[in-house]
Amino acid sequence: MKADPTTQAKLLQLAEVDTELGRLAHQSKNLPEHQQLTEAEQRVRDAHDAVVRAETRAGDLDRDIARLERDVDGVRTRAERDHAMLAGSGIGAKQASELQHELDTLARRQGVLEEEQLGIMEEREAVGAELDHARAELASAEEQVVEVTGRRDGAEADLDASRTGRERARAELVEVLPAELLADYERIRGRGQVAAGALRESRCGACRLELDRTFLGQVRSAGDDDVVHCEECGAILVRGK
Repeated sequence: MKADPTTQAKLLQLAEVDTELGRLAHQSKNLPEHQQLTEAEQRVRDAHDAVVRAETRAGDLDRDIARLERDVDGVRTRAERDHAMLAGSGIGAKQASELQHELDTLARRQGVLEEEQLGIMEEREAVGAELDHARAELASAEEQVVEVTGRRDGAEADLDASRTGRERARAELVEVLPAELLADYERIRGRGQVAAGALRESRCGACRLELDRTFLGQVRSAGDDDVVHCEECGAILVRGK
């Protein structure tokens, strides 16, 4: 294949643009904000789960407190009734003794219920503090997601702007390159390597390797418009005048 040396030199510009596009793509894929956002979103999920657990526990305790309040009220009502009967007239000694025994039992029952209620209320207070902390953590985590998302979007916008400029430059170069030369370049680039490099003294600018003297002699004896390839990496070797 043959191509004017000036045209071949444009491949170096194209390779530089492609290298920059590759760098921008890698940078976009590996923005630190991506990992930070993943961690922040996990923090939100963990905080949300903590809120749900605390809310569930608080709800259970509230129901237990309400149940005990009903039980205590029931005991008090029964005791008030017994006190009224005991204070009334026309009851015998046996009935009075039975009422007093029931009142003693009710008093003990009320004491047990109130002690249990107090313990649950103390636990409910602790769970309430835990719930407040979990909600504050969730709000903080959600704020972090918003903040990191904003930074990520800003970084991606900057990279997109750079990529747009480089893609425009690439399109301009591709437009003026001969189809056969461009196809050769793209074939090499398709292997995931630098497709063109300048020959600098005895080193390939694409793979940076020192080239064999015999091969270098063949390159230097080739015509200026001959398209030659590096014997090591296969990239198009662009020779200076």
